Order: sequence, then structure tokens, then C-alpha cells
Amino acid sequence: MENTQSNIKNDKIRLDFKDSKYATGRRKTSIAKVWVKKGSGKIYVNGKLYDKYFSSDNHKMQITRPFELIDQATSYDVRCNVKGGGPTGQAGALVHGISKALVLFDENFKTTLKSQKLTTRDSRAVERKKPGRRKARRSFQFSKR
Repeated sequence: MENTQSNIKNDKIRLDFKDSKYATGRRKTSIAKVWVKKGSGKIYVNGKLYDKYFSSDNHKMQITRPFELIDQATSYDVRCNVKGGGPTGQAGALVHGISKALVLFDENFKTTLKSQKLTTRDSRAVERKKPGRRKARRSFQFSKR
């Protein structure tokens, strides 16, 4: 009983990830530090289960996609820390990190994950605002008088 109480601190669960593979995933301004190990299919994001952390079903489906592609949805446990950006960028960074870590586990996964472009970093980011414009490219409304 003592051991379980020491592992649970401030509603966050501390997990043992000693024999795990580490990868970093990035998307927009989000960065995900991901540890993947053999396990039962649990995914923890910032100490919470991923269904509690992400409210959108689209994000939840996107996160489990790498495991479904390799037909091993319940064989790996994931622990990750995500920071920066919003939910969409964080989910994309998480997918990128999980895919890179799975490739470190087994090189045979590389062809299937790479064909779906999950190991490639999506380099699209918000364009900066230019001087004399309302947004990055949008101009102020023209008025003759």
C-alpha cells in the first residue's frame, strides 16, 4: 500500500520506464518528449491518461494511429511530456515522437510508418506578421474616401 501511495503524487502517476526508447517529436511550437516501452497499451500525457488530457476524439484517434498501423495497439506503454502550442500541435508532436521511438524499437516498422509520413516532422508553422499589414499577408481595408 505504501508503494502505490508514493508513486501517486498530486494526481500524477510515476511510471517505471527503465527499458524504454526515447524520442522527441515536434509540431508547430509544441515539443513532446516520448518514452515507449513494452507493456499493455497505456498512454500517459503529462501524468494523465491521454483520453483525459485530450478532449477531441480526432486527437485521440490521431495519437493511437501509429500503433494501429503496426497492428500492435496494446503492446506498448507510452509516457510523454508535452509543452507549447495548442492541442492540435501537441497531438501532432506526440504522434511524431511515438513513431520515432517505435522505429528505434524495431527497424521493420520504419517502412509502414514512413509511408504514412508519421516519422517526418511537419515543418509548417505560423507565418510572422509583416509591418504595414493587418496579418501576415492580409492588408488593411482600402477606402477611397
